[in-house]
Amino acid sequence: LILAATPSLGIGNSGGLPWPQLKKEMGFFARVTKRTSPSTSTESIKKVNTVLMGRKTWESIPPKFRPLKDRLNIVITSKPDEFTSKLDKKTDVEGPMVCSSVLDAISQLESQHKNNLPNPNMELDRVFVIGGATIYNAALELPQTKRVLLTKIHKEFECDTFFPVNLDETTIWRNTSREEVQDFTGEEI
Repeated sequence: LILAATPSLGIGNSGGLPWPQLKKEMGFFARVTKRTSPSTSTESIKKVNTVLMGRKTWESIPPKFRPLKDRLNIVITSKPDEFTSKLDKKTDVEGPMVCSSVLDAISQLESQHKNNLPNPNMELDRVFVIGGATIYNAALELPQTKRVLLTKIHKEFECDTFFPVNLDETTIWRNTSREEVQDFTGEEI
């Protein structure tokens, strides 16, 4: 999971981000969700990460930035057929792939073979859950969820959507060292 949150764990307001655009945070998000692990293959395979989001998060992204480039986009919606019928009909390597739940998305990703991916020369690397609260909550319940990359915004903003777990007060999650975060993200923290 990757997210930014206020001190009260606010992550959204009125279908968008509660804070003004934070260029450094947006840059961090883009770099981390695009960066793949080194390829061990000698074939001309392009590694890409997946960004998994709910319908409302998809709709909160300005249309000119959808789908998020250089990542396979997956949108979770309770009405996949209705959502798919409203999409631009052109096929795009970035997607979105539409699924009915987080578990459905993970299951499809785990069972995908090269022939089922948008591009047969594509290999999936990491999966990043990017919101919103319902999708984070569902992902937190899955054994496949290994990390939460939380950027703490040091100011409160008006929010109507909150991250469901206070990571500082749970025994399920542990803080890692700066070095571990840097190794995973490839970023100087």
